[in-house]
Amino acid sequence: MKKILETERLYFREFTIEDAQLLIDLNSNPNVVRYTGDGAVKNLEEAKRILTDIIFPQYLNKMGRWAVHLKHTDEFIGWCGLKYIADANEIDLGYRFFEKYWCKGFATEAAKAIMDHGINTLKLKNIIALAAKENTASINVLKKLGMTYLGDDMCKHDPAEMYIFKQDSNY
Repeated sequence: MKKILETERLYFREFTIEDAQLLIDLNSNPNVVRYTGDGAVKNLEEAKRILTDIIFPQYLNKMGRWAVHLKHTDEFIGWCGLKYIADANEIDLGYRFFEKYWCKGFATEAAKAIMDHGINTLKLKNIIALAAKENTASINVLKKLGMTYLGDDMCKHDPAEMYIFKQDSNY
């Protein structure tokens, strides 16, 4: 297992192909994917394709969506990370957690660690994040991180808000 980061309560590691079932489990809750536009991951073949085609290539850039675990139990609670979006030439912050871990500060703790990594280790100048307008909890996380509202956008087919961190801001 390749650990990437640690916080007070969490650790982050690269996904492996053996984690395909974790993606299925995470995305099987309609509340978890309500604002993502992704929908459920249907089977192991699709989960493995997501890992090999979307998640693993990002690791070559020293970033990506990383599995997030509780330190004290090693339990997988979701993912968080940065993703390069080639079409827009942007770095996107994203996270997704099992519903039972919502409202416990894990999204903020994880996203803060990822932002610190992006800024201080990867020396990124800009990081963006999109959240569906109805997803007020996620928007609150972005505001807690000190990201600045950039404007309205679309997240898949849902109206969304775009936030940005710029290196010249007071992070």
